[in-house]
Amino acid sequence: MKETIVVIGANHGGTAVLNTILDQFPGNRVVAFDRNSDISFLGCGMALWIGGQISGPEGLFYSSKEAFEEKGAVIHMETEVDRIDFDGKAVYARGKDGKSYVQEYDKLILATGSVPLRPEIEGMELDNVQFVKLYQNARDVIEKLKDTSVKKVAVVGAGYIGVELAEAFKRNGREVVLIDLADTCLSGYYDREFSDRMAHNLQEHGVKLAFGEKVVRLEGKRRVERVVTDQGCYEADMVVFGIGFRPNTSLGQGRLRTFGNGAFLVDRRQETSVPGVYAVGDCATVYNNAIQAADYIALATNAVRSGHRAHNACGKVLESVGVQGSNGISIWGLHMLSTGISLARAKRMGYDAAAADYEDWQKAEFMENGNHKVKIRIVYDRKSRIILGAQMCSDYDVSMGIHMFSMAVEEQVTIDKLKLFDLFFLPHFNKPYNYVTMAALGAE
Repeated sequence: MKETIVVIGANHGGTAVLNTILDQFPGNRVVAFDRNSDISFLGCGMALWIGGQISGPEGLFYSSKEAFEEKGAVIHMETEVDRIDFDGKAVYARGKDGKSYVQEYDKLILATGSVPLRPEIEGMELDNVQFVKLYQNARDVIEKLKDTSVKKVAVVGAGYIGVELAEAFKRNGREVVLIDLADTCLSGYYDREFSDRMAHNLQEHGVKLAFGEKVVRLEGKRRVERVVTDQGCYEADMVVFGIGFRPNTSLGQGRLRTFGNGAFLVDRRQETSVPGVYAVGDCATVYNNAIQAADYIALATNAVRSGHRAHNACGKVLESVGVQGSNGISIWGLHMLSTGISLARAKRMGYDAAAADYEDWQKAEFMENGNHKVKIRIVYDRKSRIILGAQMCSDYDVSMGIHMFSMAVEEQVTIDKLKLFDLFFLPHFNKPYNYVTMAALGAE
């Protein structure tokens, strides 16, 4: 029997949901609501746009309202959902033009995403205090950078977004200071042996680092002029906050079970605690294979994969195999990659964890051109020997290697299994005793 399926949110998770249902389960009535004016913006390209590494934002969109309507969906853009009647199975919304909607549903899929964390400090109302998540945010920053008086930019938050923006603003010709409460960058994904390399890379390219400092207020008359921390003061003509996100779950209205950070708690089929109501993307939990438990990992890759499990809302069972949180970053040619959990996180979680480290040339030493050093860390549990995560760093593109470790974490492979793992050798590519093998052989 064909049903009415309502989707709230149409970015990465919602886009995957809509494509899955419309392409694979035709005949269902599909209605989507989104409060934004555009669909499927690839926020990962914002820093590239700001830094002039791409010519414009056109390629950062991969779907549209029109594309979904051609497939038969009803799409309400710039329409805010006010509340959901979970008992009556109805969504209440209001458009930008003031028009009200009451949409009944048989199945409901929440893809409401996440919202940037906004600190409660003095001066947040000043001009040129920016957040970067939506296309409109990036466009606003680009427009303001046309003002040549904007010479100094402070980026608050040294996670992936902050580090990428620090590079982008520096490439744009601005003076940049990167501020974070933590004493290093990228601490959510990497151990200090790796994150410190990125910090050094940023400094080498002229980014001033203010780590271990807490922003206490912003100062200025109309436009922001300086950032004051608990340890210093930094002049700034623009301040960009990238201190993290929280799941956008207010529509749950206390009816849906939530994770520790407020994300909707879902099962392997993306179903919430209310039958027939599903949640995907940044508003929902994932099953983390590294820790064998529910977790919150806000990545576009996870959002898209969870969106494909809209099969379950259409009567076809498709369970998640779990995720590892695989990720990567490339800043001025320094490539860093990770999957699973770091040694620091493993120890915080109570694992008796260890790390097998190794650093070597990618190719045989006699390869005089195109040869680069690679640093690798394999994190594993001492007792079970199971691999918990891996980190890699190089000026060479070793990104494909992290996929093997992602699968290793998913399949609960032991560190000992890698010691004599069949890795081919050819001087153009690697060494006979390569860094993966040597790291594994060096495990305790």
